[in-house]
Amino acid sequence: MTLPNFITIARFIMVPLIIMAMINGEMLVAFVLFLLAGVSDGLDGFIARHFNQKSELGAWLDPVADKFLLVSVFVMLGWLGALPNWLVILAVSRDAMIVGAVVLSSLLVNPVGMRPLLVSKANTMVQIILLVIVLADLAGLARLDGIVGWMIYAVAVLTIASASAYLVTWLRHMAGVEEDK
Repeated sequence: MTLPNFITIARFIMVPLIIMAMINGEMLVAFVLFLLAGVSDGLDGFIARHFNQKSELGAWLDPVADKFLLVSVFVMLGWLGALPNWLVILAVSRDAMIVGAVVLSSLLVNPVGMRPLLVSKANTMVQIILLVIVLADLAGLARLDGIVGWMIYAVAVLTIASASAYLVTWLRHMAGVEEDK
């Protein structure tokens, strides 16, 4: 097993710890673990690229670990009332749509490649910033209510844009339309 894969698996293990901390009201612990998970995501990617430790397993595990982390924290923050339910539903539905499209295209023997779009990367970055800000606020580290409101709408817009872009890409792929290279 490569070091990046080991780090990614450690990120999977951190998710239940973050959720348990949130359930127990230990928001500072949840905040620190979430930051560690984020750092581990950057670290495994850096090691994979710069030390030639990329693997097919890692190419699949890393985005799954990222989604597991983000979806879990989104759902918990919605459950705690720190994020509006409509935003949680929007974010989770987008991810479910993407996973469903990948599975469906594979079942139809027309697998679609897993390649993140630029709008998706922007969406993920803004989602992470929102979650960090909300967790920092809940941990008592900062009062950022004004920023949270704007970030919620930024996440909503980017989530819709990302879902739409993936849907168009998937529909074009399923129709056999070649992408411009």
